[in-house]
This record gives sequence, structure tokens and C-alpha cells, in this order.
Amino acid sequence: MAGSLIKIDEEIVTSAVASVTLGGTDWDSSYDVYVVKVNNCIPVNDGVSHYMRITKSGTPDTTSNLDFAYKDLRTYSAFANDFATNQSLLNFGFAGTGGSEGLNTIMYLFNFNSSSEYSFGTVETTTLNSAQQLRGLQGGFTHTVASASDGVHFFFSSGNIASGTFTLYGLKK
Repeated sequence: MAGSLIKIDEEIVTSAVASVTLGGTDWDSSYDVYVVKVNNCIPVNDGVSHYMRITKSGTPDTTSNLDFAYKDLRTYSAFANDFATNQSLLNFGFAGTGGSEGLNTIMYLFNFNSSSEYSFGTVETTTLNSAQQLRGLQGGFTHTVASASDGVHFFFSSGNIASGTFTLYGLKK
């Protein structure tokens, strides 16, 4: 499978930005499956939620058409189920500003080029908070509108993204 992931877009944040969009004008519609990797994403503010929206024509879709279900795996308390329907964004957990805090995510995106089927994806996220407590989310999401999607948009609930590497790949058959 060497050479199966083809890099389409990458944003390396080294100074604060409000958000990061992968795809949009860089979207390559020749793939059936896409992989998104977020590595060591750190916010400017402490204890903020990391959010994502799907883009349509390069613009984040703010309509309430996202459904999700996650298994919340925490080292500091019991595991839990997290789910919701008709959301305007996906929440991937809390992150902070400490030296060892950060958020990492791997997503697989499906049906993003189809205008007659729902776009959907799987998500695996890990976060480490200021108390050195590890939290993981594993699950999936569906955009419940049959329309083509062309990327993903990341931001925090408050403040900017201080640093991180965001990469979009196409999965070659």
C-alpha cells in the first residue's frame, strides 16, 4: 500500500490564526475516500473546544445538518457515549495551552463528491489536558444533506489556533 495516500492540502500553523480550512479551492474530486490528519493542534486560549465544520464550495456550512456518535474514552473517569443530531458543528474535545497539551485527530471522509448521497466520516481524536489526563473519542458523523462537500474547517470555541499541522490526503485505489 506504499504510495496510497496522496497529499492534497497541508496547513502548518506556526503563528496564531482564527481557523484552518483544508480542501476548498485545493479540493481534488478524483478520490472516493479522503484522510484528514491533525497533529499537535494547540489553541491560544486554555480549556477550549476544538470544532469542525464541513465546507460546501469552500465555505463552512453552518446549517444544523450534522449528526454524530462517539465513544468517549477517558483515563480520569468512566467511558461514556456522546451523540447528537441536527448540530451545526462537530466538537472533538477540549485542548489547552500547556507545553504538553495538544489534540491529534485522524478522520476518513466518504461520499464528499456525491451530490446525491450524504457525506459522512469516521473520527479518532486524542487530547491531553493540563492535568496530564488523556481523553479519546472514536466514532463518526453524517452530514444529512445530499450535496457535494469539498473540505473541512477547523477552529476553537474561543481564541485562535496557536500551532498545529493539518493535512488532507486522497486515498488512491
